[in-house]
Amino acid sequence: MRQKHALIPTLRTVGEAEMMSHQLLLRAGMIRQLAAGIYSYLPLAQRSLRKIEQIVREEMDGIEGQEVLLPAMNPAELWEETGRYQNYGPELVKLQDRHGRAFVLGPTHEETITDLVRDEWSSYKKLPLTLYQIQTKFRDERRPRSGLLRGREFIMKDAYSFHADRDSLDETYDKMYQAYVNIFTRCGLDFRAVEADAGAIGGKGTHEFMVLADAGEDTIVICKACDYAANVEMAEVVQQTAKADPDEAQMQKVATPGSATIADVAEFLQLPESQTVKTMVFLVDGEPVMVLVQGDHEVNDVKVKNLLNASVVEMADEETIQEFCGGPIGYLGPVGLKKKMKVLADQALLAHSSFIIGANERDYHYVNAVDGRDFQVDQYADLRNIQEGDVCPRCGGEVGFAKGLEVGHIFKLGTRYSDSMKATFLDQNGKTQPFIMGCYGIGISRVLAAIVEQSHDENGIIWPTSVAPFQVHVVAVNSKDEEQLRVAENLYEQLRASGYEVLFDDRAERAGVKFKDADLLGIPVRVVVGTKAKDGIVELKIRRTGEATECAPEEVVGKVPELLLQTDK
Repeated sequence: MRQKHALIPTLRTVGEAEMMSHQLLLRAGMIRQLAAGIYSYLPLAQRSLRKIEQIVREEMDGIEGQEVLLPAMNPAELWEETGRYQNYGPELVKLQDRHGRAFVLGPTHEETITDLVRDEWSSYKKLPLTLYQIQTKFRDERRPRSGLLRGREFIMKDAYSFHADRDSLDETYDKMYQAYVNIFTRCGLDFRAVEADAGAIGGKGTHEFMVLADAGEDTIVICKACDYAANVEMAEVVQQTAKADPDEAQMQKVATPGSATIADVAEFLQLPESQTVKTMVFLVDGEPVMVLVQGDHEVNDVKVKNLLNASVVEMADEETIQEFCGGPIGYLGPVGLKKKMKVLADQALLAHSSFIIGANERDYHYVNAVDGRDFQVDQYADLRNIQEGDVCPRCGGEVGFAKGLEVGHIFKLGTRYSDSMKATFLDQNGKTQPFIMGCYGIGISRVLAAIVEQSHDENGIIWPTSVAPFQVHVVAVNSKDEEQLRVAENLYEQLRASGYEVLFDDRAERAGVKFKDADLLGIPVRVVVGTKAKDGIVELKIRRTGEATECAPEEVVGKVPELLLQTDK
């Protein structure tokens, strides 16, 4: 492609973009915003997106996936069958046609694919089946930000598998896991597969694929000694302390004026926060549940949800708290509740011989409160967020935290959708059974941004060869110089004839502008045709390392393969 007429509107500065990937994709003329969270992909971005899509297709086809293309606009009644029309939340884009019929713009396609398969696939002999698509999705994000990393319209690969039994699902899940590893490796990403929560999709058994980046939106837990990695929401906390014998001292009610926080109580009683107890009340599928954790720990509401097999966990409102506890937030506790509710406690509290806990009365706490004598805990479980320095649940080593960007997510759905949509097949005994399902997503446009987020320097993007919009950038330093232009033209044609994708900067711009744009665009190998062209010398430069060498023009085509291999090291 000749740059003189290419739609590559580079910019020196951009406005309010915060994430580096957002800034660089805008500056490199790869994307332009149409509305908040909605972007146009310009030619360079489209070329890289096609390469990412091709990698995905090759890996999906390699595990017997079959590509389909489903409608983006889905009848609302499909989503009503699963309850997600009401429960998905305000991110679901809803609309009506001219006849008043309700539709949604698909953020994901579990309902649509299940509807297709229940009508077309009826025998266990045809299972397993894996279908995938690459398509634009829609989510009405409350605060679309970070460019392509969190938009309202985005490109996604979503795949769905259908099985007769759990063993078959497990086998496909493992194949999909490896395919994802292959995809992100081929895209040149440094990533981790982490244990995660299924969220609004539902199902049990799931992994997120997280690209490691300092600007990541998510915190992930990584063991320093083994390959264990998990989302903070799902990271298992190992209980290391044995259960303590209960304190024989009687419970006492003590005045703690103005002590509405754990820090206040600990300071007032001259004790470390770890010796206090934090009390929180949640509405779990509409029912109040009290959760107790050690004062220096944080409640993990996802673990609460999973323990109780619930759909929705949210903080209780003040009216509910007053109805069940009778006291204000900051002074809550399980002693003397006005109305009975389930009381859960984190397993770390088993090591406490007694609790320092709110008295459900402003400015008062109890000390020496003992479970089983002064109040009753219904269940102890792992209910807190893991902390840096905690023990790895796999090897016993120490865990640390890292920042990550989610680019893929795989789920074992089970019969979550087939049950509600009555999608069934006949088993080998002629009995009707619900399909056992899995689903597997990759944010294609998000991968594009994640690559840039992870692979750049102060001058611009550094593309891995596998997804670079072009492999070679030929720069004629002075396009008005006939010899330079002649050599550059010849190299451009020779490289293209040899099968390379080449961008030729033939613009009538200053050398400084061309070099700045070349660094910004980040094409792996640069061929610079400058003043030494008259002496039969051109420069070859690797964008990633900055390493430059000189050679004769006739040597360029032969050297490019080796340079492309070096650029990803």
